[in-house]
Amino acid sequence: MTNNSKSLGSAGRPIDEIVAELEAKRSNDASWETGKTFGMVYDGGPSVREVAEKAASLYLHENALNTIAFPSLREIQSEVVGWTGALLNGPDTTSGFLTSGGTESILCAVKAARERARIERGVTEPEIVLAASAHAAFHKAGHLFGLKVHKVGVSDDLTADVEEMAAYVGPNTALVVGSAPQYPHGVVDDIGAIAALAASVDANCHVDACMGGFFLPFAEMLGREVPVWDFRVFGVTSISADIHKLGYAPKGVSVILHRTKELRKYQTFVFDDWLGGFYASPNMQGTRSGLPMAAAWAVMQHLGIDGYKKLTASVLETADAIRAGIAEIDGIKVLGDGAYQLIAMASDTESGSPIDVFALGDALGAKGWVHDRQTPPDSLHSTVSNSNAGIVPQYLSDLADCVEQVRGDIIDDRSTNYATLE
Repeated sequence: MTNNSKSLGSAGRPIDEIVAELEAKRSNDASWETGKTFGMVYDGGPSVREVAEKAASLYLHENALNTIAFPSLREIQSEVVGWTGALLNGPDTTSGFLTSGGTESILCAVKAARERARIERGVTEPEIVLAASAHAAFHKAGHLFGLKVHKVGVSDDLTADVEEMAAYVGPNTALVVGSAPQYPHGVVDDIGAIAALAASVDANCHVDACMGGFFLPFAEMLGREVPVWDFRVFGVTSISADIHKLGYAPKGVSVILHRTKELRKYQTFVFDDWLGGFYASPNMQGTRSGLPMAAAWAVMQHLGIDGYKKLTASVLETADAIRAGIAEIDGIKVLGDGAYQLIAMASDTESGSPIDVFALGDALGAKGWVHDRQTPPDSLHSTVSNSNAGIVPQYLSDLADCVEQVRGDIIDDRSTNYATLE
């Protein structure tokens, strides 16, 4: 029996029947277990799933709204923040909170920057300076919190154009943004130069490491060349890092770090004129589920540095092999000089027979491979993770076949979609 009515039925339903219907609903979802989905779900393997699920069952009902009632969640948050701060070379003063994901971490960073600029510098018309490659959540934050956003272009190497950014940095600047790496092409911005711009006007500098926070440190440990981008850079005031991406925790948990508690205080909303009593909230949410927090804690403890290095080594090997395979196929290429887990595949316009990559994406989709469309320029995005280990031969074979299948085709649908609109 399927309940398609728009109103909730009067009688309840048996558990087995409900679970069976949920399983049926999933039949058309992306099949991340097969390794054909690049991004969205990051699978650390059977033991990681097991420890996360056991931790989740213990904290299914706990609420981090009030850690006085649930002191274990206060400890969990403090420990995860501390481990992440150490991983990102933060000083002993590094402080932060757990959030529901990268967007919330970014919102918190922007709100903190706005408040600091207002309180310490008297800025009443705050501004953000960022590159076109910076995550869309910064524009969302500007819209929500009333900051003017100055968007500049990217350089030939697809990193943020620092010279163009400098033209917009001034007395109203509350925040200057860099990415490590940026999502569209997987390259790391010149964080040193960006942080120096922010410091020149005493503004905040936020590094969006939602993609790199739990990957770049381990890649560096493995000997991969990584530019210095974290709290080792003078002028970096905050960093966001998603544990539910390459940290392999289940959705949704991220970390927002500030260099000091003094900087962190600007993130927290405090209200002491309510009949319900004193209210303070550091996040966009009020009630916060303890489940993802506990699962993240458990996964980090289970993996440790060595576990993360092993997973990172596997991802680097997979991503390098995919990049090399793309380079061997006429008509397509990798955009930028990314060397980590993110790949943007585009038409090779210098080829005698360039490919419409959106047509290519549709052909790959028919074979079960899930990519995100991006533009400009038109490209197919892949975030390689441990989920994709072992799929390279099949993927490159299907990719070559699909390129030949669509060679010469141009499709009308040029839409790109990274959204929830229903």
